Amino acid sequence: MSAFLHQRPLHTPSSYLDDLSPRSRQNYQKPTSALLSRSPAVLVLLLLSLLIVAGVLFPYIQSPGSLLSLSSRSSDSKWRGYTLPDAAAYVARNNTLIVCAVSEAYLPFLNNWLISISRQKQQEKVLVIAEDYATLYKVNERWPGHAVLVPPALEAAAAHKFGSQGFFNFTARRPRHLLQILELGYNVMYNDVDMVWLSDPFPYLKGEHDVYFMDDMAFVKPLDHSHELPPPGKKGRTYICSCFIYLRPTSGANLLMKKWIEELQDQPWSRAKKANDQPGFNWALNKTAGQVDVYLLPQKAFPTGGLYFKNKTWVQETKGMHVVIHNNYIIGFEKKTKRFKDYGLWLADDYASESPLGRL
Repeated sequence: MSAFLHQRPLHTPSSYLDDLSPRSRQNYQKPTSALLSRSPAVLVLLLLSLLIVAGVLFPYIQSPGSLLSLSSRSSDSKWRGYTLPDAAAYVARNNTLIVCAVSEAYLPFLNNWLISISRQKQQEKVLVIAEDYATLYKVNERWPGHAVLVPPALEAAAAHKFGSQGFFNFTARRPRHLLQILELGYNVMYNDVDMVWLSDPFPYLKGEHDVYFMDDMAFVKPLDHSHELPPPGKKGRTYICSCFIYLRPTSGANLLMKKWIEELQDQPWSRAKKANDQPGFNWALNKTAGQVDVYLLPQKAFPTGGLYFKNKTWVQETKGMHVVIHNNYIIGFEKKTKRFKDYGLWLADDYASESPLGRL
């Protein structure tokens, strides 16, 4: 089959025909016509050849999607060589990327998040870092060039359960991805995909700080609270969320990412201590305090899920001020989906046409 598909064409190359005048083209075709009229055997051989060709192709024509499958496999394989520098150069707008990291199980949340970003006209900056090949192929099939896989691929099923070693391995790759993007010279915004944008967050990134982030504490702050790094909590560290981070390509941001990587190496996952990436991020913030220019985003605009979904009074008092909502302080796909639906924030079912990926 492959030999048939790749053999040289039997017809005369068009470049030759283009060099012939109309008159000479007529003369060029005459010998074949004469030969067919004088030799019935040639005609029979030609018909037999056509039948053989049809026999080779017939199974693929009859089998739905067979030829498309061959094309799809070829298309899929090219994305294996697609690198993060390639993807960043293709996707970045105004030297800025919006990045998420996704495995196959999170695709519905990816779509929900993308719809909310599309409503703010920022979707073209989005680069999906696929943690498995199924995600890489699915996203690039629907939205070519907007997904990249940084090897090695993770086992998709292992990254689902919060607190598991697979989940730790999944989230622990985050600072390496972000550091690589910074070293390429881009501004980068990282989001978890269990978030929804109600407004555009970029106007809230005031000043020229190294890093911007949101607090994960659920207690109510004054509306005009400080934008400095909060004081450490009971565990000796702050409680900043690693779910929403904006970084500029500065030495301070690079230092923070390198320290985060070190902290994750020093505090690996174990059955006794089921860690994730967030404590390491906070230790890195605390240990680089004074060396990194940080900015705490306003709580009224970037509330943690423990506040937004659990304090109705505060939500009413700050109505119209919310920008990005994080669906945390709850574990499990089904529970997160239900809560989004209960609050009118699940968009993936009714508004799939607004996503660059369409309906998944």
